[in-house]
Amino acid sequence: MRRFVLATMACGFSIAPAAAQAPNLADLPAALKPAGLSVYLEVPATGVQIYTCGKSDAGAATWVFKAPEATLLDAQKKQIGKHYAGPTWEALAGGKVVGAVKGNAPAPEAGAIPWLLLDIKSSEGASVFNQAKGILRVSTHGGVAPTQGCDAAHAGQEARVPYTATYLFLK
Repeated sequence: MRRFVLATMACGFSIAPAAAQAPNLADLPAALKPAGLSVYLEVPATGVQIYTCGKSDAGAATWVFKAPEATLLDAQKKQIGKHYAGPTWEALAGGKVVGAVKGNAPAPEAGAIPWLLLDIKSSEGASVFNQAKGILRVSTHGGVAPTQGCDAAHAGQEARVPYTATYLFLK
């Protein structure tokens, strides 16, 4: 699996820390507009989207999304939490929220994972994340499933594709 990530980097693909300006809520596609909510926290993330070589509903070999794995940063670029399967956002100081996708839209940047609007499905503990009523994933870069390398000989193999995003916590 390391070969895939290293090969991706050798081809000139690199992931810079999420630095793109987050869009205004009014400028978002309709599917992402959070009715009655506003941004209270902007959190850049750097990590990987994990895919497993499996089968599509039609039985063809394909990369299937497994989970994200990312570091969540504050404005000073210090780690404040982590993002992982669920999808879950967990603060280093404790407290976590789990989301459920409510809406999505293609990323404006080619080769980037879609932008998402998520509702909060569960909240545990107390942290800055636990105030959230929703989360937006915007300003994505990278993270899309590989287009090759998945066949019967590679069944079960994982691909870890670098990505960055900004998570906007809403209340």
